[in-house]
Amino acid sequence: MRFWLALLLLAAPAAYAQTAQVTPSKAPVKPALPRPVLVEMFVSQSCSTCPPADALLQALATSDKGILPLSLNVTYWNNLGWHDTDSMDETTVRQFWYAGLAGSQNVYTPEAVVDGTRQMTGNSRRKLSAAIAAARAEPAGNVPITISGGPMLVLEVSAGQGAGQIILFGYDARHATAVNAGENAGATITEINVVRSLTSLGPWNGLDEQFKLPRPAGQHIAVVLQAKDGSVLGLASL
Repeated sequence: MRFWLALLLLAAPAAYAQTAQVTPSKAPVKPALPRPVLVEMFVSQSCSTCPPADALLQALATSDKGILPLSLNVTYWNNLGWHDTDSMDETTVRQFWYAGLAGSQNVYTPEAVVDGTRQMTGNSRRKLSAAIAAARAEPAGNVPITISGGPMLVLEVSAGQGAGQIILFGYDARHATAVNAGENAGATITEINVVRSLTSLGPWNGLDEQFKLPRPAGQHIAVVLQAKDGSVLGLASL
């Protein structure tokens, strides 16, 4: 089921004709996007239609190494019988922001957002695959970002064109959660790349930016440079 809430806040070899010995001209080959496509999946452990979306995200992550999939668990299901153990206010606020960009006052689960600009039902493989392909086919931002360090992270966002926000994600590779109540009572929900922390590091205005800060919650790190229209200008993970 969908849960709606009023707004509060992604060359063939040249052939030749043997008789005329004419080689057809080749179509230009578009270079591959030099960074992963960001695929965000907004879900809840309490949502009965979310497990298929979780499974789809896992399948895409296995078959397509050119994406960065993230599971973002929202809070607005938490008063319906089960409190999502991975839910965070920050992920709910992020989904509301995306809804506002689309001119909507509603959010729902499961919802997928591809490369910050394409929003769709999260359990449709056809729509999600098409959105990922479309993200690769269009010009996309690729401002270089580097991440290094251990307990203290060193982040550098290089100079480039445009302006946006620098967002730091911490995420775990995999969570398996036994759900004891609500729509999914009795099920074990398995999710990948579960976001554990989400922090805005401030604006980027086309200049070099460097940060040294404690490592946030999560086994892995991702830094997303995102314009005010949602488009991804740069992305890196560790």
